[in-house]
Amino acid sequence: MQLTHLIAFNLTLLAAIASPGPAMLFSIRATLRGGFRGGLETGVGLACMAAAWTMLALMGLDAVFVLFPWAYGALKLLGAVYLIWIAYGLWRDAKVPLSEAPDRQRGQRPFVDGLLVNLANPKSVLFASAVLLVIFPQELTLGQKAFVVANHLAVEIICYTGFALMFSTAPVREGYLRLKPMLDRVFAWVLGALGLRLLFDRS
Repeated sequence: MQLTHLIAFNLTLLAAIASPGPAMLFSIRATLRGGFRGGLETGVGLACMAAAWTMLALMGLDAVFVLFPWAYGALKLLGAVYLIWIAYGLWRDAKVPLSEAPDRQRGQRPFVDGLLVNLANPKSVLFASAVLLVIFPQELTLGQKAFVVANHLAVEIICYTGFALMFSTAPVREGYLRLKPMLDRVFAWVLGALGLRLLFDRS
């Protein structure tokens, strides 16, 4: 494994993290509701699960999905239902003032929520497997695989820390509070659409 392999991997990661999707949207929403700490804890949860998918890809979980497609389908179904459930809660509580929102919606377990949101997309392991296959040489040592996973975790945490810093500023948070009903329903619509897409995706 060479430095060029790692650079290519990190650039691919940055592009994936920055692209609109459940993880990015959820981290922003968590920061707007829970401030920097809520956003950071959510981001760490997202990062840990993303790195875990990479670790599982390195261990060959994609081959297990090929051998047992029902396992992949079951994970997709659970993930889709979870995203739709989050979307329903956001839509339902859109007009509820932040201070009166249910504890579950106030980010009382942001780390776990972050884990679950990235767990909700088993396609991540297929993506990770494809990226690893294209970028890295086939015969990685155990130490090199561990380094790739640790590097992935570090990149994700750095990015989500940046998101938390950006969206926890007073002007951004005040703007969110003013527009909460509309923004929460936009978040709900997007997360619900992503959940439905995952549910009906045949790939």
